[in-house]
Amino acid sequence: MVPSRPSVQVLPSILAADFARLGEEIAAVEEAGAAMIHIDVMDGHFVPNISLGPPVVKSIRRATQLRLDVHLMITDPDRYIPAFIEAGADQISVHQEACAHLDRTLRLIQTEGARAGAVLNPATPVSTLQDVLGLADFVLLMSVNPGFGGQEFLPHTIEKVRRLRAMSADLPIEIDGGITNRNVADTVKAGCNWIVAGSSIFQTSGAAAAFREMQQIARDALAIQV
Repeated sequence: MVPSRPSVQVLPSILAADFARLGEEIAAVEEAGAAMIHIDVMDGHFVPNISLGPPVVKSIRRATQLRLDVHLMITDPDRYIPAFIEAGADQISVHQEACAHLDRTLRLIQTEGARAGAVLNPATPVSTLQDVLGLADFVLLMSVNPGFGGQEFLPHTIEKVRRLRAMSADLPIEIDGGITNRNVADTVKAGCNWIVAGSSIFQTSGAAAAFREMQQIARDALAIQV
């Protein structure tokens, strides 16, 4: 018998939202049933873009009770982790490629009171996380090269998901980059639990309806094991 997996969740990514209406955008997907909001933090060094910092996270925290999933795409995550947790982050993910001492960084996040996730870029093998899978609370696999929203999904990520799922039967797997209604089912069937989607939700005629549609597709796919 195939063991049951936890329900899947679509995480709207505010990088694609209208920042002039950010509170309204978050409220729309919260009302539609979202459980978590994904927040991308970029420093212009680790990735070729700059986004936002702790003050914006603090403002979002005041606007919603949703779980805040903060993804640090920065070169010195240890320096800023406490500030983001103090601002309201419930879970923080850091790149294996940016952490000289990944074990220490994951423990720092947990000590500060948040769930800790490890992130891999598209070209980084999942085998590099073998020795921290017992420590990490979740793993995020990038399905585009990080830095900009609206990129095309990299198909080889599906096989990476399968390999990671084979390494750990119950660790939550998150995926981020190029997710649409055309490929979300494939990511769930391969083993993903948390599906980050930005442009496919916020850059549509209605974020709430787009979220509900993708969430339904993901839940329908959960019943199919591959």
